[in-house]
Amino acid sequence: MDLSHIEHIGIAVKSLEEAIPFWEKQLGLKCYNIEEVKEQKVRTAFFQIGQSKIELLESTDPEGPIGKFIEKKGEGIHHLALAVKNIQQNLDELAEKNVQLIDKTPRKGAEGLSIAFIHPKSTHGVLLELCENTNL
Repeated sequence: MDLSHIEHIGIAVKSLEEAIPFWEKQLGLKCYNIEEVKEQKVRTAFFQIGQSKIELLESTDPEGPIGKFIEKKGEGIHHLALAVKNIQQNLDELAEKNVQLIDKTPRKGAEGLSIAFIHPKSTHGVLLELCENTNL
């Protein structure tokens, strides 16, 4: 694996409008981007902290992955995203090692990143997201 840093921590919230003020007013961070990712049925809000980010995730459809997560577990940490180079090569290597993948090929994520998820069954309960910035 060619990991460089924690890209972001994804946090499922019921409402971006209700959640953003905590991060801005109480913690002094600035929301620099709000974006809808229609394919994932989610709206996202991002905060930069050093080289890493916090991503708030609001479902746009109760049947989407974030809607189902909140219904089952409530608001809270949804996933940990790791920045990688050559995402497809990393996915192929993980598949060869019998790691259970949700995505065998990358898909489009927020901020134009190529993303893929690793199933929590292979990571001791943590949903891991691999992210590659193909815009560089």
